[in-house]
Formats: sequence, structure tokens, C-alpha cells
Amino acid sequence: MGTSAGRLLLRVTVGSIFVEHGTQKLFGWFGGPGLDGTGQFFESVGLRPGRRNALAAGVAEAAGGAFLTLGLATPAAAAALGSVMVTALRTVVWRDGIKAGTGGYEVLLLASAVAIADSGPGSWSVDALLGSERRGTRWAAAALGAAVAGSAAAIAAGKRQPPVPAHDEASAAAEG
Repeated sequence: MGTSAGRLLLRVTVGSIFVEHGTQKLFGWFGGPGLDGTGQFFESVGLRPGRRNALAAGVAEAAGGAFLTLGLATPAAAAALGSVMVTALRTVVWRDGIKAGTGGYEVLLLASAVAIADSGPGSWSVDALLGSERRGTRWAAAALGAAVAGSAAAIAAGKRQPPVPAHDEASAAAEG
């Protein structure tokens, strides 16, 4: 298998995992909790307001995954996807510090997205078709830096918001 086919396989595999994960959050597809369930979970881990953060994470994963699959705006797609994985690692998986043997799924997806930004999407991509393929260490570092910054902003914003009282969760979900 040549490098173009290998990059295509990696993009489609990683991108489709993110599309599935994002649509679980957004629409409850593939057995997911949808916006309300994800929003409640996000509230419980300090990502407030939960429903808005669930929407942002779902869109980042679904759209970023679709873009990565197509090889379109590849470094930006990697940054969007990476921000969700960094946030998951920081707020859920490694909440009490980095632990060996945990976070493998999220770390693997984060590393894959950044690696694709480094290697580029390949000749079988929309970026190549448009003559706008961006790749290399600087693009990968920019994608990872943007992911970390996006995660930090989401977590910091959540800490500034008070928790939604239990009796207001239904009305907050309705207001969106």
C-alpha cells in the first residue's frame, strides 16, 4: 500500500470514529446520549454550561471528523478534534493526574489527528485537489497548540459558570 492509500485509510478510520462520536453527542445516534444527556454529563465534570459545551464538542467532532476524512483543512480539523480529546483527558480520564494505563483511546485519537496534520492528508484529499495541502512539524505543532488552547479556554469558562440547579436543568436544556 502506497503512502497515499495509507494516509487515506488513516484519515477515513480516524475521521469516521470522530464523526460517530460527535453524532452520539449531537443526535443520540449510535447509542449516544444526545445533547441533553451529554450536557448533563458535561455539567457534572465542570464543563458549564453543559448543553452548550456538548454542542461545541459534538460539532467539533462531527465536522472535524468529516473534514479529516475528506482531507479538507486538515490542520484545522486536527486542532478541533484534538481539543475535544485534550479536554476529555483533562476533565474525565486524568482528572486526578496522569495515570499509566488510562486514556489510551483518547491519546491514540489525539496522536493520530496530530500525526495526520504532520504527514498531510496525501494526494487523495480535497486539500491536495485544491492545491492547499498544509503539512509538517509546524502545522502539527500549531494543531496541537490550538487543541491545548481550546481545551484550556473551555475548562476555564466552565469554572466561571455556576452549576445549574437540578430543578433548572430541564428549563436550561429547553433554552439551549
